[in-house]
Amino acid sequence: MAARSASVAARSAWKDVPRLRVRQFASLAMDEVPELAQDILREIRREYPGLPLVLDESGEPMALVGIRRALEHFVGQLTAGAGRPSVHPEVFQDFGRGEVLQGRSLDSLQAIYRLGVRLAWRRLAEIGQQVDIPPPAMYELVESGFEYLDGLVAQSVRGHAEAVARQAGEKLRLQRRLMELLLTEHRTDPTEALAERAARIGWQLPSQVAVAVLLRPAREAVAPAVGQDVLLDMECEQPRMVVPEPDAAGRAELLRRAMAGWSGAIGPPVPPAEAAKSLRWAGTAVRLMQRGLLPSGQVLHCTEHTEALVLLPPEELIEDLTRRRLAPLADCGPAHGRRLAETLLAWLETRGGAPEVADRLGVHPQTVRYRLRQIRELWGDDVDDPDRRFELELVLRAQRLRGELEVPEGYGS
Repeated sequence: MAARSASVAARSAWKDVPRLRVRQFASLAMDEVPELAQDILREIRREYPGLPLVLDESGEPMALVGIRRALEHFVGQLTAGAGRPSVHPEVFQDFGRGEVLQGRSLDSLQAIYRLGVRLAWRRLAEIGQQVDIPPPAMYELVESGFEYLDGLVAQSVRGHAEAVARQAGEKLRLQRRLMELLLTEHRTDPTEALAERAARIGWQLPSQVAVAVLLRPAREAVAPAVGQDVLLDMECEQPRMVVPEPDAAGRAELLRRAMAGWSGAIGPPVPPAEAAKSLRWAGTAVRLMQRGLLPSGQVLHCTEHTEALVLLPPEELIEDLTRRRLAPLADCGPAHGRRLAETLLAWLETRGGAPEVADRLGVHPQTVRYRLRQIRELWGDDVDDPDRRFELELVLRAQRLRGELEVPEGYGS
């Protein structure tokens, strides 16, 4: 019983129509195609008056050519006994591409296709009655018509998708060229060239930018969902990002949410012509993060870590200065030398007496007085010289940033 039902379902009412009658139907339908195509285009333009009429090389509307070809292809395939009709792709892919060029979605195009199928079906139904095509065969024909419509839409979707991808690829190429120019050191003012490249992708050249260097949370990590005005280059090993007007209201919070799960550093705000400077500081901060000298697991702002960025990168200079200025501690032993260094730094930072320094270090004032006497003996008049005091504070702060000295409780809060 099931096999019999499947056999019945598989039968084609259209193929049961006598071949002579099918040829009569096809001949009448083909004769109607030119006028029917004109009628369909006229109705489409009435329903969609804003639809642009693009002409082909011969001066004929491309829409009219497409309608005519679609009708001829549909009727020709059915009457040739080819079964369900396939779609002639080129014209309808072009229609999909055209919607992208016009800046539209496919919604209106699909509505136009549906209107065209309805109008075509009315005329084909009249022809079917003239040559006595049985109703079941005509029902099958209308089913084929809507399948054909799906095929037209699929081809237009394909053309649309190809055009979108091509457009996106071109915009990405132009964006990379803009970022290359932005992030290059310049001897002459590049503002005019920057404005020209920015205009080509519709990016308004801001008064200030901040450049970020990012660390991927994983190799396959999805790009952060930053706004369209933020330039992002994901092709680098460490992705780079150019943030326009970084100090604008709400910008920091939007970036914080968009960058969840990412880490890296955002350089200081600079004019676009000096974006390479912001990139340099962001890169420096990322290298310090990778060494564990700056907090990781977040996107930090260089302007909030100025001390570390100034004192930690020039290691050779700081280390040499450290050897010279902290030479008096050489014979004090590691533990005692460290305590004296922490006391000296607290005194230099507070410029207070023993009670203030003791409060900062969390020790007894008498202990501080004893250490300060030792410091005076070790450094002598150097602790009264402004330049020497500055250098001492410089090297001691650098040691604290590297974790070699203890950070006082509440320091920096």
